[in-house]
Amino acid sequence: MTSTPSVQLYSVRDALAADLGGTIDRLRSLGFELVEPFGVGAGDPAPLAEALEAAGLRASSAHATLVNASSLEPVFAAAERIGIPTIIEPAVRDVWDDLDTVRATAVRLNEVAARAADRGLTVGYHNHWWEFEDGGAAYDAFVDALAPEVVLELDTYWSTVGGMDTPALLGRLGDRVRFLHVKDGPLTDDPRAQVPVGTGKVPVREILAAAPQARRVLEFDAYAGDLFEGLAEGLRFLADNDTTTDGEGAR
Repeated sequence: MTSTPSVQLYSVRDALAADLGGTIDRLRSLGFELVEPFGVGAGDPAPLAEALEAAGLRASSAHATLVNASSLEPVFAAAERIGIPTIIEPAVRDVWDDLDTVRATAVRLNEVAARAADRGLTVGYHNHWWEFEDGGAAYDAFVDALAPEVVLELDTYWSTVGGMDTPALLGRLGDRVRFLHVKDGPLTDDPRAQVPVGTGKVPVREILAAAPQARRVLEFDAYAGDLFEGLAEGLRFLADNDTTTDGEGAR
């Protein structure tokens, strides 16, 4: 594995709330060099920025409400303070049963991306399973309506739960996918059933091989075991099984 993995901080949200600095230090001790913050723009970014700086960690990307944000300025300012190059919309839920609304959502994200570009920032979109409940037609229409500069973060667990052949989907999307959420489980929509990468039903090796250009981002939406041990197991799996080369999305 030559690409440096990141970790979605939502995985350890409770630990962060209890001990921000200690949690960041523990992630560094596991071997992470990169993190993906969440909820950017919703509070003071300084504590997280300072904790990352103290631990020698950087942000690969981050999640922040963009499409329905009342103001984008707090998001942009937080991204600049923390040093986040790519801001990703984590979820837009109730639009996927109407293609006109889907395309309007893409247009809104294009507008956000144009404003972000003025600040030197890139914008992306992260999926769940609901984008694919119609077989993927709505997601395809959404991607087709996105400006080329809007990148994709494919959550490979949720796309697979949604019924997609995720390696084939990655083949179609190509270099649009700059980040992969890599996680595993029994392919149900109950996040509490997720398991360490490589121990569930997701074809993780095939997914990794289908997107050599994409940054790998480990995540648990929830996990019944020890989160830090589960993340460490995921890192070991990537080290042993991800033989793709470092690409544009993995800078």
